[in-house]
Order: sequence, then structure tokens, then C-alpha cells
Amino acid sequence: MSSDLAPRPVDPVFFEQAVKTIKGLAMDAVEQAKSGHPGMPMGAAHMATTLWTRFLDHDPTAPEWIDRDRFVLSAGHGSMLLYALLHLSGYDLSLEDLQAFRQWNSKTPGHPEFGHTAGVEVTTGPLGTGFAAGVGMAIAERVLADRYNQPGHAIVDHHTYAIVSDGDLMEGVAAEAASLAGHLGLGKLVYLYDDNEISIDGKTDLSFSEDVLARFVAYGWHVQRVDGHDAEAITDAIMAAKSEATKPSLIACRTVIGHGAPTLAGTAKTHGAPLGATEVDAAKRAMGWPSEPFHVPEEVRQGFAALRQTSIERRQRWEAAFAAYRAAHPQLGAEFETVMAGELPGDVLAAIPSFSADDQPIATRKAGAKIVAALAHVHPGFIGGSADLTGSNGVGMPEIAAQSATVPGGRAMFFGVREHGMGAICNGIAAHGGLRPFDATFLVFSDFMRGAVRLAALMKLPVVHVFSHDSFYLGEDGPTHQPIEHTMSLRLIPNLHVVRPADARETAAAWRLGLTRKTGDGPTAILVSRQNLPILPHSREDISCGAYVLSEADGPLDGILIASGSEVSLALLAQRELAAAGTHVRVVSMPCWEAFDAQPQSYRDEVLPPALTRRLSIEAGTTLGWSRYASASIGIDHFGASAPADELARQFGFTVEGVVARYQALH
Repeated sequence: MSSDLAPRPVDPVFFEQAVKTIKGLAMDAVEQAKSGHPGMPMGAAHMATTLWTRFLDHDPTAPEWIDRDRFVLSAGHGSMLLYALLHLSGYDLSLEDLQAFRQWNSKTPGHPEFGHTAGVEVTTGPLGTGFAAGVGMAIAERVLADRYNQPGHAIVDHHTYAIVSDGDLMEGVAAEAASLAGHLGLGKLVYLYDDNEISIDGKTDLSFSEDVLARFVAYGWHVQRVDGHDAEAITDAIMAAKSEATKPSLIACRTVIGHGAPTLAGTAKTHGAPLGATEVDAAKRAMGWPSEPFHVPEEVRQGFAALRQTSIERRQRWEAAFAAYRAAHPQLGAEFETVMAGELPGDVLAAIPSFSADDQPIATRKAGAKIVAALAHVHPGFIGGSADLTGSNGVGMPEIAAQSATVPGGRAMFFGVREHGMGAICNGIAAHGGLRPFDATFLVFSDFMRGAVRLAALMKLPVVHVFSHDSFYLGEDGPTHQPIEHTMSLRLIPNLHVVRPADARETAAAWRLGLTRKTGDGPTAILVSRQNLPILPHSREDISCGAYVLSEADGPLDGILIASGSEVSLALLAQRELAAAGTHVRVVSMPCWEAFDAQPQSYRDEVLPPALTRRLSIEAGTTLGWSRYASASIGIDHFGASAPADELARQFGFTVEGVVARYQALH
């Protein structure tokens, strides 16, 4: 639908009134909350109003309309700009909601939150991440369009727009995403750059003097510069951007932060604090605006109501077009509805390979490689890749085309060495809907993308993160590459399921768990080994319980060995040695703390009886945190070393003898 280049005609009087309304609402909301960022909404009001009234295809009465344009306010600190637009456009955001800006349980939190406020496409605030998420949305649009559009039936045809700030463009995550976007030639990506030359500390030239447009030209973007307060110039620039089909576009809009504030405009004082009653009153007088707080003229409401009716009609035309598509291509149409609903098409989970205890030992990353390859062939929306470690991580998709400027439907992503950008892009793919993204790197490098992992968890997006080389057992690469605190650190993130499978069978179960999580549940991190692991006789293909009794004691139960990942097989060997010495213990495999903690108390007590307090945890990482389940722990609370894995295991006490001695010392 948004392939039309021509802007919608907008009455100039209505337009200027709308701009003033947005400025007034932003000033009033921040003033009433006694906190917030009024300067950005005031400075960006012209560009945002131009985009929303003349170009943006969306329907406030159907916020989930599949073929809507996506809009990302990457400069999320300026949230009142978005909230004002959502309110005026007719989303489920009342004037009372604006008056409750930044208050408890309101729909207008300090930064826009996906899933919390209708019309917010992605959570923003951490600068640069919205920029990168928009890149993911544009990738999702082109992949879906390539698969589902048929001659005479363009059911996926929309743009991704964003307003980005100087702060966004200073962040490395935006640079990573911008580089990849230019490489991929994402022609339906249009960003308006609020180039106001101000950051919190003052003028941006304190730290930021590069030629931004030259940088983006080098990335492969189509760039323009306009006056950010000239609606006609902005309109022409957006039209030119939409006509450039082979490059993403950046439109640098030179603006004045706090535009209209008589004494503070153009200063850092408008960035992150209320203007103050005196300045607000003076700003309103200067633009001929009533002093009444939260004033919205009736003609502005009527103008947005007319735009809303136009939007409804466009959406209804799309629905009629989709009905025709569904009739002409029933199989594709049904599949499209399924994936856009977030459901798994067909019997995807049945395609995950099974593994037998009779099979040869295999690293869980290599077992994961078999699983990823199988899923790629049966799930049309399965998309992802690695930060330049495809083979090492075990996430190659043989026979699946790579995403590129010339292959818009490619689902094998090569992100390059861009971990943070990779994670944030996958967030955008997931937030767009229709695809199931995954990303991958070494576990130790999850540090580089932690911000994106946290945002996926905050948004409850079902991204799957594959983190390989999950312990010091990776060996000779040494302490720079050996994760110590990382598994536990990831467990600190709410809504994130951290799964450390014990063998190939649990790895398959980890993927089942990750793929059955939906938007609203959260992401999954699957931590896999470099070294080969035996396939255990009684490991499970369903670990939704989080932990289970893998091997029961042969005699009177003395205590419990609890382990995850590669240490589960070590626990089994120690169980035999202890039994030979007359001490009988249970071995519990605990691949996922979060899933276990979500089980009924009765099940948790069955696995870990409260009266049985002699418990030893074994995990090749920090021991911090294991005290919630165990009375003592074998772990590693220092950095690793460069040596063969077997030697490191001996030095660090990860041997049968070490486990037996530590357990026997428990009281």
C-alpha cells in the first residue's frame, strides 16, 4: 500500500495547528510530570507531523494491521512526541493518559514500551537500538514480501520510518546496523535525522564533529539535508527517499531543540528537564496558543479524524485485496495468516531431529547445527545467523539463500562482526511479526549484545539467542574467550529463559522450548558446548519443566547432585563412584532455572525435596547464585587459562575425584 509516492494533501492551517498542538502537549505533560524531555518533541514536531499526516499508512482503529507502515521513535526520550501523535491520530490513548505522563500504571511511560501502549512498534530509549530495530523491520518486510507477494497480489508492501537523533548516531549499535542496512540495500527504510546539534552535555561539537552524511554515503545510504521546520522541503525529501528503491535513506533535518521556547530554544536546558511555567507561558504566547494546559483545538481533532477515516479505507482496501489473494493462493494465504499470528506453520517441531543414547558423543553446538538445518527447511519464517561465527556456532542453513541486496527473500543472515547490531536487528524482525529470528555468537561475546538481549526480554519477544563455546572447556583460546560469569549474568535478566542443555537430546528440547515461546513470553538463550558430550540414556526431549531427576539413587537417598550442560555427565560418573563407596545420590539435570522456577511448588519439591539439604551443584561457571538450590557448589570463580580442555578440567577440579571429594565433605 505504501508504495504510492504522492503525499496526502493536508490543509496548511490544520497542519500548523497540529504542530502547535504537539508542542503544547509536550510542554504541558513534562511540566505536569515535573520530568521529561520537552525539547526534542518541540524541535521535531514539524517533521513528525509531515510524516504522520502526509505519508504514514496506519489505522488507529486496527493497530495490528499487518501491512501498516512501521514508525520507530528511536529518540525514545522524546516520547511525548509519539504519545501526542498517537492520541491525536485516534489510538487508545486518551487525553487523561497524556496527563498521567510518567506516572504509575499509565499508558505513557517515560520511554515508549512495546506491548504497553497501542501504536508503539518497539521499545526505545537506549539510544541506537531503535535505529537498529527499524533495520530488522525492513528486513522482515522484504523477506515476507518476497515469499508471499504474487503477480497481481502485493499483500506485503510497506515502509519502515524512524526519527533518530544525534545520540542514536553516536552509538555503536546504530553504526553496526547502518552498515548492514546499506550493504543489504534496504530501499524501504526511511529515517528522519533530528539534527539539532544538542546533547545533554551541551553542543554536540564537544564530542561529535564528523560529517554524518558522508559517513552514511559510505555505508551505501541515500542521503539528503533539509530544513527540519520546512514541511514542504521535508515532504519533497520523503518522496525522493521513497523513490530510491535500492538504498536506505537518511534525511538530515536541521532543527532547533525546544523550537518556540523564547529563551531556551537551541540550548541543552530544553533536553531533559521541564521548561518551567514562565517559559511555557511565554512559548504559548509567542505561538498564539491558549495558556490552558493540554489544549487541543476542535479543528485539529476533526483534521485527524478525517485522516483516520482515510486510513480506515486504505486498510479496508487491503483486506479486500487480501481476501482476493486468499482465494487465488489459498495455501500461501493460510500460511501467511499463521505466521503473522505468531504460530508455527505445519508440524515444525516434528522436524527437529531425534538423538539416541547409542549415537556417538557430539558437541551440543553440532547437534544444534543439525536442528537449525532441519528447521530452516520446514519453517518458512525461520531466519537468522551469526556474528561471523556461523560454523563455530552451529547455525548454518545449508541450501537456504543468504539475505542480500539481490536476494531479498534470503533467510540466512550474515551479520558480520556486529553482535549488538545483530541482536537489536533480530528484535526488530520479531517485533515486526511473521518471522522467527535467531542470532548467534560465543557466550563470552554476549556481553557485546547484552543491551539488545535485555530489550528482547523487556519486550517479551521470542528471539532465540544461540551462545556457543559455553565454558572454559573451549580450551586454548584462553581467558579472553572463556565465559565465567556469563551464564549467571544472563539468568539475571527477567523473562529470558537461559537453557544449558546436557546433551544433543536436551539441545533439541531447548529448541522446542524456544520455538513454542511467543510474543508476550520472552526470548530464549541456548548455551551450547564446543566439546563432544555423550548422549545420556535418560535425558529428555521435553525440558519445559526446567529440571528433572535424570538418575535416581540405587539405595537410601543421601543427597543430590545438580548440574547443567556438560557437567551433567560428570555428575553421573560421580554418582557411580559415590554409590561404590556406599553413598547414594540423585542426579538432577537443571537445564533451565527459569522454567523450573515456574513449575508448581509440588513438582519442585518432588525434584528437590526440602528435607534433603545435602546438595551439590556442578557448573563450569561462577558459583554465585547456586545457593538457591544447593548447599555447596563446584564452579569457577576466577578467570580461565590457555591450555587444553582436559588439563583445565583437572586444574579447576572438574573431575570425578573432585566431585566425589567435595560431596563427601558436605555435612
